[in-house]
Amino acid sequence: MKAAKHQITDASPRPFSDGSYATIAQSPLPETAHVTRRLLVFLALAAALVAACALTWNIAWQRGIDDLRRNAAARVDRTTGTLKSTLDRYEYLPYLLSRHPIVQDVLTDPTPRNTERANRYLDDLNGRARATVTYIIRANGVCVAASNWLQPDSFVGSEYQFRPYFIDATQGHTGRFFGLGTVSREPGYYISQPVYREGTRAIVGVAVVKLNLEWLQGADAVEPLIVTDDHGVIFLSSVPAWKYHAVRPLPKNIEASVFAARQYAQKTIEPLPMTIVKTLEGDAQIVRIGGGRNPPSFLATRRSIGEPDWQLITMAPLDPVESAARTAAIVTGLVFVSLCLLAFYWRMRRVRVRDMIRSRELLQTAYAELNQRVAERTADLSEANAQLTKEVSERTRAEQDLRAAHDELIQASKLAALGQMAAGITHELNQPLAALRSFSDNTRVLIERGDQAAARENLEAIASLTERMGKITNQLKLFVSKARPRNARTDVTRALRNVLAMLRPRMQNVALDVAPELADENAPVFVRCEDLRLEQILINLIGNALDAVGACDSPRISILIERREEAVELVVRDNGPGIPADVLPRLFEPFFTTKEMGHGLGLGLAISSAIARDYGGTLVARNRAVALAVDGPEGGTQADADRAQGAEFMLTLRRA
Repeated sequence: MKAAKHQITDASPRPFSDGSYATIAQSPLPETAHVTRRLLVFLALAAALVAACALTWNIAWQRGIDDLRRNAAARVDRTTGTLKSTLDRYEYLPYLLSRHPIVQDVLTDPTPRNTERANRYLDDLNGRARATVTYIIRANGVCVAASNWLQPDSFVGSEYQFRPYFIDATQGHTGRFFGLGTVSREPGYYISQPVYREGTRAIVGVAVVKLNLEWLQGADAVEPLIVTDDHGVIFLSSVPAWKYHAVRPLPKNIEASVFAARQYAQKTIEPLPMTIVKTLEGDAQIVRIGGGRNPPSFLATRRSIGEPDWQLITMAPLDPVESAARTAAIVTGLVFVSLCLLAFYWRMRRVRVRDMIRSRELLQTAYAELNQRVAERTADLSEANAQLTKEVSERTRAEQDLRAAHDELIQASKLAALGQMAAGITHELNQPLAALRSFSDNTRVLIERGDQAAARENLEAIASLTERMGKITNQLKLFVSKARPRNARTDVTRALRNVLAMLRPRMQNVALDVAPELADENAPVFVRCEDLRLEQILINLIGNALDAVGACDSPRISILIERREEAVELVVRDNGPGIPADVLPRLFEPFFTTKEMGHGLGLGLAISSAIARDYGGTLVARNRAVALAVDGPEGGTQADADRAQGAEFMLTLRRA
C-alpha cells in the first residue's frame, strides 16, 4: 500500500440550511504545486551535496598537503645533511695537498723525476681518500701531475686557465665549481686551493680535487630529487630528462659565462617547463612540470646547501593526496545520499502510519506485518553481523600469520644471499692465494740464490695479487651500494697478460698457443667490461682448462680472438676429455661441480656467465668435436672432427 496512491480529503460533515448534514470532499492540491515543491527540494539537496563534497575534498586535500610537507621537509633535510657532510669531508683535502713538499717540488721544478713522484703520490692519495681525480695545475693553467696519469683520459697536459675554480685559486681564494669535465666529459664537483711557494706568498700553482656526486641521484629514488647551482641550472637529478635545464630563465650574461667556462660541455640550457600553481607557507610550492593539458603536479620543497650556493629541491607527487581527497569526497557523497534516502524513507513511513491510523481496519494487519518484517530484517542483520565479525577475526589472524611468514622469508632470503656472496668471494680468492703461495716460495729460493732482479719481479707480482684480493673483497660493498657502471672499458691483452702471470706456476708443463693479436702489446683490444671482472672470467676459464688437461700426455691450451664490428669473441680451447653430455646443460648452474670435495665450489662458471651478462655479453661452452662438426675444420674432413677432443669456451663482449 503506497502513500502516493492516497489523496487526503476532508470528509467532515457540513450542515445544510434545513439542518441536515452532508459530506463534502475537498479537492487535492494541484499537480503543478507538487512538482514544483519536489523540484525545489531536489535542487536544495543537490546544492547541499555539492557543498558537502567540496568541503570534504578541501579538508582532506589540506590535511594530505600538510602530511606531505612534513615528510618532504624531513627528506630534504636528511638529503641536504648527507650532501653537506660529503662536501665538508673533502673541503680541506686540497689545502693539505698544497702544503706537501712533493707538490711544491713539481711546481717549482717540473723535471721528469719530480713529475713521476707527484703522479704516484697523487694516485696513492686519491685512492685512499676515495676521490674521483686529484691533480696539480701550474700557474700558467697547464696540469703537470694527476692521479689518473696512467689512464687514457689523463688530465696531464690539459689547460684549465678558463675554469672558474682555477681563477678563484690563483686569486688566493678557495675555488668551488660543478661542471662536466673537459677531458673525461663526466660531471663532478671541483675544490681548489692555491699553492704558495714555500716561505713566500707567491702562488705557483693550484691543487684540485674532483668528486663524483652522481650517487646522490639514486640515494632516495622514491620521489624526484634535483640540485641546482647558483644560477638555477639543474646539474643533479633523479629524473634524467630534467638535467641541464634551468628552473628559471637565465640572463644573457649568465648564459654567456656558463658557455665560456664550459661548465656543461656547451650544452644548451633550456628552461624546465615548470609552472608555479600555488605558493605555500615557508619554502614549499605546488608546481606542474611538463606540457600538455594536465601535466603532473608536485610539492616542491627547497633547502639551501650554503657553501657552495646550491639548492636541493624534492618533488613530492600530489597524485596520492588528490586521490585521497577524491575518495573522501566520494565517501561523503555516499553518506549524504544514504542520509537523504533514510530521511525519505522516514517521511514515507510517517505517511504510511498516518494513512494506517485513518484506516483502522487495516491498522492492526499492517502493523503486525510491519513488526514481522522488522523482526525478520533484524534477525538477518544480527546473523549477518555475527558472521561478519567472525570473518573479520579470521582475516585478522590470517594477516598476522602471513606477516610473520613474510618476515621469516625475508630473513631467510637475506641469509641465502649473504651465503652465496661469501661463497663467491671465497671461490674468487682461491686462485690469488694459490699464486701468492707459489710466488712467495719462488721468492725465497731466488733470494737464497742471490737473484735480486727475479725476486723483485716476484715481489711486484705479489703486490699486484694483494691489490687484486683487496679489490675482490671490496666487492662486498656492492651488496649495499648502487649498481656498477656498465660503460667501463678494458684492454683484453693486458688482462690476459696479468692472468697468465698469475697462473704461470701451473702452466710449466702445458703447451700454450696464444693468438698473435693477443701477444702484441702495441695493439690493444678494448671491450666493455671492468678489468677486474674480465680477469675473473679469464682466470676461471684458463683454470678450468688447466684442470681438464691435467691427465693428458701432451697438454695443450689455445687462446684465440676474433674481432667483429660490434663485439670481440675470445675462445679458450683445451685437448682434455671434453664435457660429458649430461653435465653440459647444468654447467653454468651455481654450486654445480664435477670436481672432488674441497677442489671447487661450483661457482666459477656461474660467476663468469653472470659477469658477461651484466656487460651485455655471453659465455658459451661446447665440446671441440661438436664445434668442428658445426663450423667445419679448416681443410679437414668430418672424420677429423669426430676424432677431435677437448672443450672450448667462447666469451663474447661488446667492443669498446
